[in-house]
Amino acid sequence: MTFDLEYNSERPLMIIPEYGRHIQKLVDHCLALETKEERDKMAKSIVDVMGNLQPHLRDVPDFKHKLWDQLYIMADFKLDVESPYPQPSKEELREKPKGLAYPKSASRYRYYGNNIQTMIDTALGWEDGDKKEALVFTIANHMKKCYLNWNKDTVDDPVIFKHLFDLSDGKIDLRETEEVLSESKDLLRKPRTQGQGQTNSKSNHKKPHHNNNNKNRKR
Repeated sequence: MTFDLEYNSERPLMIIPEYGRHIQKLVDHCLALETKEERDKMAKSIVDVMGNLQPHLRDVPDFKHKLWDQLYIMADFKLDVESPYPQPSKEELREKPKGLAYPKSASRYRYYGNNIQTMIDTALGWEDGDKKEALVFTIANHMKKCYLNWNKDTVDDPVIFKHLFDLSDGKIDLRETEEVLSESKDLLRKPRTQGQGQTNSKSNHKKPHHNNNNKNRKR
């Protein structure tokens, strides 16, 4: 007896390996069908099987569209069938995505994070008044907390005021103010979890001792 063994090195390359060799063979067989009616019927069956093999795609919006696009990709865009979605092109698949710009805000003082710059820009858009002043000092206190988390040491308020002046491009100037920020120990204090520091009432509560000796005493 002779056996025709297939080695992976001799098999054609699978375009989408996640679906396995059998799905790729079904796609190749669908391409070889002569009539379009047969190809349409088999293509729909292949898409149904692909959906069963990838159940997580059911949570993806319009997952059927994704399955049909993958079918065209495995067929090397040579499949001529009636699809409920437009056929993708090789150019769309090979098109490189646009590069994402790295955030440059608060780059001078990275330990404050990018959200600080957003908060400063928001404060600059507010009208002068008590609310804006309160927001500015809230931002300064948050900056001091971020600095302490990074440095784990004390920091003077003038340092925070100078950094706030730099990050706001000189539009927020608290360098001559007499106001002081929160204490470092208060900013670094961890919030208490629920029930922490409270005594256990059950463990501390003593049950009353009942003297049962009188029960057996004869009257």
